[in-house]
This record gives sequence, C-alpha cells and structure tokens, in this order.
Amino acid sequence: MTLFSTPFGMRATASEVLAGVDLTGRRMIVTGGASGLGTETVRALAGAGARVTIATRNPALAKPILDEFPGTDAVAVDLADLGSVRAFCDAWSGPVDAVVANAGVMMLPDRRLNAQGWEMQLATNYLGHFALLLGLHDALRSAEQPRVVVLSSGAQLVAGFDFDDPQFEQRPYDPFVAYAQSKTADVLLAVGISRRWAADGISANACAPGTIHTALTRHMDRAAMQALNAMDSEGNLLTPGYFKTPEQGAATPVLLAASPFLDDVTGRYFEDNQEAETIDGGPHLLSRGVENLLGLVAKWSLDPATADRLWDYALPVVRDAV
Repeated sequence: MTLFSTPFGMRATASEVLAGVDLTGRRMIVTGGASGLGTETVRALAGAGARVTIATRNPALAKPILDEFPGTDAVAVDLADLGSVRAFCDAWSGPVDAVVANAGVMMLPDRRLNAQGWEMQLATNYLGHFALLLGLHDALRSAEQPRVVVLSSGAQLVAGFDFDDPQFEQRPYDPFVAYAQSKTADVLLAVGISRRWAADGISANACAPGTIHTALTRHMDRAAMQALNAMDSEGNLLTPGYFKTPEQGAATPVLLAASPFLDDVTGRYFEDNQEAETIDGGPHLLSRGVENLLGLVAKWSLDPATADRLWDYALPVVRDAV
C-alpha cells in the first residue's frame, strides 16, 4: 500500500494546515481541549469557523479559549468514569462532524483502577474514548463527512496489547509499558471504527502529535525525561531539536479532523502530517532513541484482527457500565 502524503512538513502549525479551509457550520468535539495540545487544536478548528465543544474534567480551565472564541463551549466529562461519559453523550443533540480524542494521562507512577477494574491509563486513554464514540455514533453518522481522530504516541511501537493481562493483575505494573499499551489500543480503536463504521460514512485515523513540553509529562521522573534528552542533570528542561511546539503538535490532529486532503482516508496512522511507515514493534526499539523512531507505526497497532478482538473485549464492559 502506498503511504499517503500531504504537502505539510514536520514544522507546519495547525493554523497553516487549515489555511483557506472554512469550517463554518461544522460541530466538533475535542477531549482534553482546555490545555496544552488540546487548546491549540481547539484554537485552529474554531479559528477556521467550527463550533467546538471542549470535553474536559474541569471546564473552568477552558475559560481563556472560550473567551477567545465565544462560539465554543466546555462540558464536564471524566473519561475514566463511564457514567460521566454516558451523561455527556445523552446530553448531546444534533450531528457531530468530528471528534478529536485528545485527552489522556501518561506514566502514572502506581497502578490505579477505575470502577470497572481497568488500569487507569488504559481506562482513560482508550476505554473512555471508546465509550464516548459509541455513545456519539448516531450523531457522527448523521453528519455529512464525519471524522474521528484518535491521538496515540510513538510509545505504541514498544508494547502491543496484552490480552492475557491487560490490567497488570499478574505482571508487575510498569508505568511506561501501561502507557504504551494504551497508545497501541488507541490506534486499534481507529482501525476498528474504520472497519465497522465505514458504511455509515465515518472515517477514523490515529496519529502521534510529536514530542512536546506539556502537562502530560508531569508524572515522568527525571530519568525518563533525561532519556528523552529533555532534562539536564540539574533538573532543568531542555528542548531537543526533534521536539515540537504545541502549535506544531496540533497540526496532525487538525489535518486528520478537518483538512480536505484527508477526504475518504481512513484506518491509517500519521505522524508529522504524513502517513507512517509500518515496522515490527518491540522494546528493543528504545535503544534507537526517540528521535530515530519518528514516522513509524508498529504492525500490531494496525492489525485488523487485533482491532476486532479489542473491540469485542471492551464492548461488554462499556455496555454493562452505561
């Protein structure tokens, strides 16, 4: 399969990707849109005319972006709480043209569980978004060219989805492996949607926004930050050349959510505004260094059979909870 390419490079910003694109009349949802990368995603979409709803645990944090774009709104939703997700979906009315599954947590230092007994990174990053999209299926289907964008990470290269012990009940909990598994699950979510909802006209793609200094890294210890060359021996933040600004990081999610270049493209994984090359994943890849793993996606993340298996594994949990 030929990799899909666009005219935008690694340093393109979200506003540059949408230059000349008119999103007036479109309704879009961005989870985690009250801060960091999510805010830049909202800013670009709203700046192009879309009416954006920010789905966030703390709507008060969204006030600056709401003041900047009066047509936006913010609604409380906790992705780790499936009851909260259900309430959000039940309150929604009308079509939704795009959902950007941006919210997430990273490298929680200890094993925490949600009410369904799911490890918290997997519960937040994957299960909550799965429940949200299932709840919004009819709203997406009623839009003209609906799109789903699921944010993943290069971490998906390191760990596949462990169906034998996804909640770390038997193996020792590892913050990074748990995060990596959740990011693999996120790509598989996009693949699953592209397989099951194509007849409804719904496209779904996943992406890595790149490495960025945001609050997402707040749980990373000094050793982890130094492994990224993002912190010196005294604890001062560094910005390596492969890092992006939040405006640049939002470019690929915005591209997938709204650019006409992506019409009819579905079930793929993008980074730096281009479709990624598929390789065999594994923990051995960490020895290459993060900067040498850009633009790559693991075969296990795009595997259709694994996507179907994960969908069937998670679906009863969501149905029982909501």
